[in-house]
Amino acid sequence: MTAARLSPVLQSRLTGHAVSAGRPFPMGATFDGEGVNFAVFSAHAEKVELCLFSPDGRKELARIALPERDGDIWHGHVGGLTPGTLYGYRVHGPYAPERGHRFNPHKLLIDPYARGLEGRLKWSDALMGYKVGSPRGDLSYDTRDSAFAVPKSVVVDASFNWAGDAPPMVPPSETVIYEAHVRGLTMLHPGVEAGLRGSFMGLSSDAVIEHLVKLGVTTIELLPVQAFADERFLVAKGLRNHWGYQTIAFFAPEPRYMTKGALWEFQSMVRRFHAAGIEVILDVVYNHSGEGDEWGPTLSFRGFDNASYYRLLHGGRHYINDTGTGNTLNLTHPMVLRMVMDSLRYWVEVGHVDGFRFDLATVLGREAHGFDPNGGFFDAIRQDPVLSRVKLIAEPWDIGPGGYQLGAYPHPFMEWNDRFRDGVRRWWRGDAGMAPDLAKRLLGSAERFDHSGRAATSSVNFITAHDGFTLEDVVSYTVKRNFANGEENRDGHHENHSDNLGIEGPTEDEAVLAARALRKRNMLATLMLAQGVPMLLAGDEMGHSQGGNNNAYAQDNETTWIDWAAGDRGLAGFVARLVALRAALPVLRQKRFLHAKPRADGLPDVIWRKADGHEPRPEDWHDPSLRCLGVELRMAAEGGDDSADAVFAVFNSGGECVLRLPDTAPAWELMLNTTRPHAATEGAGPGTRAPAQSVLVFRSVPAGRAKGETP
Repeated sequence: MTAARLSPVLQSRLTGHAVSAGRPFPMGATFDGEGVNFAVFSAHAEKVELCLFSPDGRKELARIALPERDGDIWHGHVGGLTPGTLYGYRVHGPYAPERGHRFNPHKLLIDPYARGLEGRLKWSDALMGYKVGSPRGDLSYDTRDSAFAVPKSVVVDASFNWAGDAPPMVPPSETVIYEAHVRGLTMLHPGVEAGLRGSFMGLSSDAVIEHLVKLGVTTIELLPVQAFADERFLVAKGLRNHWGYQTIAFFAPEPRYMTKGALWEFQSMVRRFHAAGIEVILDVVYNHSGEGDEWGPTLSFRGFDNASYYRLLHGGRHYINDTGTGNTLNLTHPMVLRMVMDSLRYWVEVGHVDGFRFDLATVLGREAHGFDPNGGFFDAIRQDPVLSRVKLIAEPWDIGPGGYQLGAYPHPFMEWNDRFRDGVRRWWRGDAGMAPDLAKRLLGSAERFDHSGRAATSSVNFITAHDGFTLEDVVSYTVKRNFANGEENRDGHHENHSDNLGIEGPTEDEAVLAARALRKRNMLATLMLAQGVPMLLAGDEMGHSQGGNNNAYAQDNETTWIDWAAGDRGLAGFVARLVALRAALPVLRQKRFLHAKPRADGLPDVIWRKADGHEPRPEDWHDPSLRCLGVELRMAAEGGDDSADAVFAVFNSGGECVLRLPDTAPAWELMLNTTRPHAATEGAGPGTRAPAQSVLVFRSVPAGRAKGETP
């Protein structure tokens, strides 16, 4: 007899496991010292079977029907099982795609609450709930067993000796984010042990941590590390999903980033970062899953309860696709929302992470009437005693109707600000009429974020991110080159606001290289001088290029791997100097927005100036030729520290000009000149010039303090 033909009672006797009702909580597989309790959700199933596998995952040893149902939670306890047990599920119910149901017990399913996965997804037509090639399409029914092709869920012991670990809890006003990829950052790092490259342990090696500490980074933001799938069409091309935005298990670390396949590897990484004072933020993808649309595989959610887990079009056969990936998770369903909340808490409580960046976060706030900042997800997360205290960052858009919601998220969410990216790139490219936009970006995009008690740190400012050109490519290419992705260069952003500075792509022309280096320094300086939270893309500080590929999601190779041996150490040193400058000057990182209100000393907290020292008139702001803009900053009128130094920053995207320094301070000293990146602090006075294409930063020198003296 095969496992599939045995009754649950006989099966449990033959395997020596005592099966009892167990409990409907906690969800997932939980070891209690005597066995494992299993609990899963399905509102429309008729029977749920637990499948136990051999240690290598190749043989199904037992198939046990969960004996109890409590509401929509199916559960049971199997005695004698221990951590490390491999399992999966088969769920029986109606196969009626036209009504939203796609149950098929021939398909082995990953536990939605699986804490670990064993084995890799093997693409096969057997993964599909329908018969591939049938004239009935997805309405057909496939009876092939998919167990050989599906990763097995793992019973995990999450205990770990944290040895007094404590979250750094860096205030938003002091935060500097470094967006990185586990493999991209480590695969070519000579200081990372070869066997650890591409892994959590390699990422937290001494060599990587020392680099981040030297830069002054406070927070590392990791591209998705929850277990994900490589799309079939990529595998057919010999490619992989490098970025990881196709999640199939929201509680399990991605196996390819582990060397031992153990949760402690992730936990150890977090502990090491924390010991260095660095926070860990995870990029998470709760807007969709890796199962795709009706033509995709049945791996987990679709087979457990398609009609509950996904947002379906009227009738139920087709999927709402606000994500561009084929499906959209239904967070308006209480059990789907519960899964997301449980997953987030798991990574905080068990993994000790310090926050999350939510991919396509507009999806998470979609109610029946559209995006709602007071929707169920936002209400749930803001009242949660665990999640309300960690960093929360939204990518504030999706491709659905009304999907662009920059500035609409509730406190305490921060948001990726693409307006900053585009505006700063265009200013330094020399586009006409960009002075008003630059002014907005330097003050934290208050026109978007200054409402409902939100802080000036609500805006996460960036010049580059994983999605798009690297900084090196922003100054080297005017046209994207994504041919390696196999989509005939149709994918990726078409407008990058980039500039090759005279020659397209790589060059040995010294003048062009010098212009590119200066442009990079100017954009990085603008990033660090703006109100808000700055975010760096890993590798930008080393001059990393992707050869013009602005959508390198499938390039798990030298395109995305940072070449540390050829890295620009001088640029890295300049970035470290910028970060240190920002840390030393509180006026550059304020919690309150600046609106030119008078302070106790009678001076406004912000004063805009032209090169001649005069404040711009309305007609000046609308002058398309305005290329040199200065801003004088002090602590906010509302609750600011009057003892802090004032800063005068100049952003000159035009030719050289004479500066008239403000007479609102006894004296000024020049702390930064991007045309002389290594110059020391020096005095400044009449006749000071702003070089062409430069950023200058001056600090006030109060009476009684010598120039260059630390305040």
